[in-house]
Amino acid sequence: MANASAEQRSADRADKANKNGGSARIVLNAGDIDRALTRIAHEILEANRGPEGLVLLGIPRRGYPLAVRLAAKLAAADAAVEPAAVVGQLDITMFRDDLAHQPTRPPVPTILPAGGIDGKVVVLVDDVLYSGRTIRAALDALVDLGRPRTVRLAVLVDRGHRELPIRADHVGKNLPTSRSEKVRVRLTEVDTEIAQDFVAIEAPAQPGDESEGGA
Repeated sequence: MANASAEQRSADRADKANKNGGSARIVLNAGDIDRALTRIAHEILEANRGPEGLVLLGIPRRGYPLAVRLAAKLAAADAAVEPAAVVGQLDITMFRDDLAHQPTRPPVPTILPAGGIDGKVVVLVDDVLYSGRTIRAALDALVDLGRPRTVRLAVLVDRGHRELPIRADHVGKNLPTSRSEKVRVRLTEVDTEIAQDFVAIEAPAQPGDESEGGA
């Protein structure tokens, strides 16, 4: 009963997300997100043939809590994984190519696991893959930190409309969208006003509205 009530509150927030009259629909609820992350964790282990050398780097804001969740799921699947030893956070603020066009973004700390990233299999983790420009910035940021053996990409949502030749290795959900729609990922670690996680697609109230959320 409590879960149903929490999901209803999340749905109510999604329905009210566009104050200019747009409409929103939830496409992933908390259970869907959890199952998608479980599958991605198993895919990562399978692709790597085990946990050896894995590092998960989350891209703020919502990529980091997703990386933390993935690390916990890796540990649940393989007892050799110590979550705190494989997860970190990668700040890309100063590597973005839209700094002149976006509101000022305060940098957040880059946090690397104690073993660093040299020679490691680094999995970048983000919430939404869109144009590819956020991931391009993340790759540039990695160059300053070390030389991984391999870099892979895991995203909760791939909404298409790529502007750069970037592809995710692990995807929770492919969501066909128009460029005028917004994909909103809401996670309880970041969006403290919500009771449960959800992903919603929001249609614009006015033609020409720009899409939100995307890497």
